Amino acid sequence: MPQLHRRAFLGLAGAAGAGAAAAIAGFSAAPAWADPTFADNPFTLGVASGDPYPDGVVLWTRLAPDPLAVDGMGGMPPRVVPVAWQIAEDEHFRQVVRAGAERATPELGHSVHAEVTGLRPDREYYYQFRVGTHLSPVGRTRTAPAYDADRRRLAFGFVSCQNLPAGHFTAYRHLAEEDLDLVLHLGDYIYEGPGAGSIGRPHLPATEIFSLSDYRIRHAQYKTDPDLQLAHARFPWAVTWDDHEVENNYADGTSEDPKQSQESFRQRRALAYQAYYEHMPLRRLSIPQGPDMRLYRRLRYGNLAEFNILDGRQYRSDQVPAGMDDPSRTMLGSAQEQWLLDGLADSTARWNVLGNQTVIAQADRDPGPGKRLSDDNWNGYAAARQRIFDGVVERGVENMVVVTGDAHCSMVADLKQNFDDQSSRTVGVEFLGTSITSGGNGAEMDARGTEWLASNPHMRFYNGRRGYVRCQLDEQQWRTDYRVLPYVTEPGAPVSTRASFVVESGRPGAQVDVA
Repeated sequence: MPQLHRRAFLGLAGAAGAGAAAAIAGFSAAPAWADPTFADNPFTLGVASGDPYPDGVVLWTRLAPDPLAVDGMGGMPPRVVPVAWQIAEDEHFRQVVRAGAERATPELGHSVHAEVTGLRPDREYYYQFRVGTHLSPVGRTRTAPAYDADRRRLAFGFVSCQNLPAGHFTAYRHLAEEDLDLVLHLGDYIYEGPGAGSIGRPHLPATEIFSLSDYRIRHAQYKTDPDLQLAHARFPWAVTWDDHEVENNYADGTSEDPKQSQESFRQRRALAYQAYYEHMPLRRLSIPQGPDMRLYRRLRYGNLAEFNILDGRQYRSDQVPAGMDDPSRTMLGSAQEQWLLDGLADSTARWNVLGNQTVIAQADRDPGPGKRLSDDNWNGYAAARQRIFDGVVERGVENMVVVTGDAHCSMVADLKQNFDDQSSRTVGVEFLGTSITSGGNGAEMDARGTEWLASNPHMRFYNGRRGYVRCQLDEQQWRTDYRVLPYVTEPGAPVSTRASFVVESGRPGAQVDVA
């Protein structure tokens, strides 16, 4: 940034005053640090933005001059630190349109969540933070269109499952080069285990994590990856979690470990949820309340698309090997399930998008007359899935597209109202996206892919490579491109489009795009 604009920022930030910031940032028992100084860069974790509205976005950073400090505090003292921000219409900050300050408190790991308002809809903006004499990297973001806007086109990407020891985050560097309005992260942002891997990216701490300091260190370790930082700084994100942000395959208040009591697990969940909030560009409505955190929400892109961001982990019934068709079992919980169906019924958007954690299509792995289904994805909650699908039909919902993570592979499926009757109504399409690195390099085809394609005629495609998914939609058509890498265990892999599918508005079902 030119020196002139840097000086202007310093003066503007000081003029913003601590009073307004304190009114929106809550309280802290710690003393204030009015004139903070740092020997090292306090912005080691980069910057991010998220949850765009027509009039604003959330701007995020976390102060951490020593991001992997063993106490989880990132090298910060137990003091409240004023952090200034500014947002402009140009990357040189000659046209600053909003500025303010937030208080970074030790209670929230010195994270910053600035909810900026007063912006123009459907506009690109640039933002930056300052603390003391230190300036953060510059981030770029974009507001959503007005709710009633006639938005003609939209491009977004979706990702999931980034296991640091399993591979390099090269996919994020390629994602950052795309022309996108939004990125969805559909879960497994971190992994909680002690994995070391074999490529020189071992987890810290080198054990399974349980404490708040452990979760903070693990998040900070992931956030120091330059490719991940680049993708965060390039686009606004909308995030949701799956299981590894807390513990593998947990369900509501129940641990996968039968020896752990519900009380002790809920304490662990509360700590993991807090660390998750501290490291994500989330609005204040998602501030955790103990072991509870509101994460399901909607984002609207004019009349073109409405995103329903789901939480398929916090409210679900426990997994069971038998009785998966029990109608009392729930994936979303009754409140979220009703919220989803009501929102779909009221939607006036052309495309109704579900940001979903686990496979929702029937995914049988037994090519014979029997069925072999996972009990951790929607196949283990068949009655809950049926309620959603029947509700979509009853409410006349059109153009439902489900984007999904978790499974470490790419898959396309038509969603049938009755999967056992392939002549039944197609209620939507599922695009399952592969992992960023989880599972290592992967392969074009594996045993699961062979079994899925042989056993599920509604499935149209399978691939086991790593990468991300790019979606481009307009009033007539949705196009999905599967962007894959040949390897992740070494840096620098190229990216290519493995397959593309289209969905025509008003014609449910995916078709291969051979153009």
